[in-house]
Amino acid sequence: MIQRRVGTELQGVTVGFLLAKWGSNIGWFLPYSLFALIFLVFPSWGLVGGSLHNVSGHLTFANFRQLFQRQFLEAYGSTILLSGLTALTGGLLGLVLSWAISVGGLPQILRSSVLTFSGVASNFAGVPLAFAFTATLGPAGLVTEFLRQHLHFDLYAHGFTLFGFSGLALTYLYFQIPLMVLIIGPTVASMGRWSDAAASLGASWWQYWRYVGVAVLWRPFLGALLLLFGNSFGAYATAYALTSGQVNLIPILIGEVMSGNVLYNPGFGDAMAVGMLVVMTMVYGLYALIHRQGRKWQT
Repeated sequence: MIQRRVGTELQGVTVGFLLAKWGSNIGWFLPYSLFALIFLVFPSWGLVGGSLHNVSGHLTFANFRQLFQRQFLEAYGSTILLSGLTALTGGLLGLVLSWAISVGGLPQILRSSVLTFSGVASNFAGVPLAFAFTATLGPAGLVTEFLRQHLHFDLYAHGFTLFGFSGLALTYLYFQIPLMVLIIGPTVASMGRWSDAAASLGASWWQYWRYVGVAVLWRPFLGALLLLFGNSFGAYATAYALTSGQVNLIPILIGEVMSGNVLYNPGFGDAMAVGMLVVMTMVYGLYALIHRQGRKWQT
């Protein structure tokens, strides 16, 4: 009788503990779920619904068929190329800069200054960034005039233009490199303890990088590249303000069909946005997979 009563009480305590823990988890999960529904699920559902209607409001699949025309396929290709190029370049340069900050023995005041600047520059985009680069590297920009007057070198006479694909890629690097510093910084900072542990076990510099360093770094680095890709893939204001819509990019085309008087077609704009959503879902899905597999190296 006593054993049965004790067993019943233990079961009650266990059930009560599980219910309390489950309720606590639900309490933390509900705000996130509400945020995701309002800012992710509902807008995505609205895009899909709008993409299936024409200007007159009738149901149609013509918007998605139009995506496979050459102009729009090239726009997707240009957007992916620009995002991939700036992500890879910004990722490599950001990794080098982050390594110099964390491992290179820079003075503390200089490290703090670089990190503070990275936090500001990673969010500096849009029209102000386009104006800043125009005033610096435009046809009459400060750097352009300095090179022309003092070094007798004309950037624009040698084929460079700020208002094309190459100039846009250079502008994107201004916020891609600092963002990489912020993302990869914690991982690079933790490399010191792995190096010390490998050295204490008698590993050489080559053995450390072959068996430990690359294994620790490659997943966070690749994940950071994917985040940089997504950061530039959806950028609109900087590209439009700098090039006046002359570069064939999907965000610019979406802006044209959503706000233009002649090309006004919100359904087709939604269809192009759905295409971007598919690409971004694949990118962030790959990032989540890499992050989950690489968490064991960050503990």
